[in-house]
Parts: sequence; structure tokens; C-alpha cells
Amino acid sequence: MKITDILNQKNVTVSCELFPPKSESLLTDAKQVIREIADLKPSFMSVTYGAGGSTRENTVRIADEIQNVNDITALAHLTCVSSDKKEIKTVLDDLKTRNITNILALRGDYPTDESVRKIGAYQYASQLTEAILEHGDFCVGGACYPEGHLESSCMQEDIEHLKIKVDSGCAFLTTQMFFDNNIMYNFMFRLLKNGVDVPIIAGIMPVINARQIDRICKLSGTTLPPRFRAIVDRFADNPAAMNQAGIAYATEQIIDLIANGVNHIHIYTMNKPDIARRIMNNLSEIFK
Repeated sequence: MKITDILNQKNVTVSCELFPPKSESLLTDAKQVIREIADLKPSFMSVTYGAGGSTRENTVRIADEIQNVNDITALAHLTCVSSDKKEIKTVLDDLKTRNITNILALRGDYPTDESVRKIGAYQYASQLTEAILEHGDFCVGGACYPEGHLESSCMQEDIEHLKIKVDSGCAFLTTQMFFDNNIMYNFMFRLLKNGVDVPIIAGIMPVINARQIDRICKLSGTTLPPRFRAIVDRFADNPAAMNQAGIAYATEQIIDLIANGVNHIHIYTMNKPDIARRIMNNLSEIFK
């Protein structure tokens, strides 16, 4: 089933994201993670794509495991950084063979190893989106940034780039993590004002470990509201309490989003089925 069909047929959806293993030896563990999350019956599951395509083969394998073994619609990430047209075509052919028709098209992050960097065939996610749609009957989504992309000079510039992405064929958008729902509501208003009217999936990151915070802020530029900072300051040295508080905060975020009409939720699980399970148990009646 295409993601757009899922988003259109249900009032509330919840999806989960996981990342593929970097080595063959960890594939068995990854399959167990998939089974445990699939048992929760998410609307779909997405699988990330390593920097510079470093997990390309395992991304396809995990997407296949999600959809063709566990019977959950798979959303395969695909990045164009450092990839030539032949490499992109190979992945698309592989996905098509496995009947995986949903792709999240991303520019992607450059590999940290300078020696493996190269100029890719596509510079922007909008170009990758067009190439995917030319190659087959795929449903293509994209990423968006409620606080603006780090490389954009201002929010308006970022939204203009996002409009180009949607006009190129991007049928839905998944947000970067955010911790202040008011930022999300303001972002959605600005999208509509600028003619971006596709389904928006809110990306929620349950922070269960205080050590995650600095890395999150550095990589994404995410703002931490005072209420969330207070939680970290109070429970950072108590892992069990931080874990519980992080799940509670994410749960409250989701309740508020759905109450205000944001009906599509995406949980960044960090390959921890227990995180998804606890949140979905907290919201079992809401997610019905």
C-alpha cells in the first residue's frame, strides 16, 4: 500500500523508524527488532539510509523484511549524496523487484570520511524525487524542518525550497524532530500560507538518555524548550528516571499534537522496540 493511501484512509496514524545494521553480523538482531516493532501494528515502518549510501544493501534488505516478511508497509529512505545515476537506478530496481513502492527521498549527509566523498548525480532531494518518479510507480515523500534547515539562511528560504520539493512530486513530508509543539503549529501555518498542502507527519524523538541532547542539538539545530531543559537538568544523573520522563514527555507531545489536528505521528525509535511499545501503550485508545 502507498503511504498516501494510508494517510488518507485513517484519521490517526503512527509509524516507526529504525536504522539498518552496518554489518552483516548484526542483521539477525535487526530482524528481531523489526518483529517486535511490527507486533505493535504501526501504520508503516521506515528504514534509514547511511551517510553516502553506506548501508544501501542492508536498507533494502530491512525494508524487504518489514514488508514481505512482517506484512507492514515499508518506507525505504534513499539519499543522493555521493551516488551516481547507476547506483540510484540499482537501488530503485531492487526495491521494485521486492514490491517496495514507498521511498523517502533525501539529499542526505556527507560521509565523515573525506576519502569516500564524491560528487553525486543529484544535488537536491527535489532532483532525486523527479528521478524516482520517472523510474516507476513510486510514492515519494520528503523531509521538512519545523525550525528550518541548518543550511538555509532563513525560514522563508527553507519553505521556498520545500515548495520546490513538493512541486517536483513529493507527496508527503516527515518532520525533523522537535520538542516544542508551538514551533510545529507555526510551521504548518506557514506551509499552508505558501501553498504547501500535502500530508505532514510529525517526527517525535523520545529522549531517554541525557547524553543524546548535545548531539541532537548539534546535528539538527533543534530548540529545547525550558520545560524540557528542566527535565534534563533534574533527571540527567538518574537514567531510570530520565528514561521514564523522556517517554512521558513524548507521550504528552503526541497527545497535544493529535488534539490540535496533527494526526500523523512518526516515532524515532532508535531501534529500541520498548520505546515504541511504551508510547503506543500509553496512547492505545487514541491510536485506535
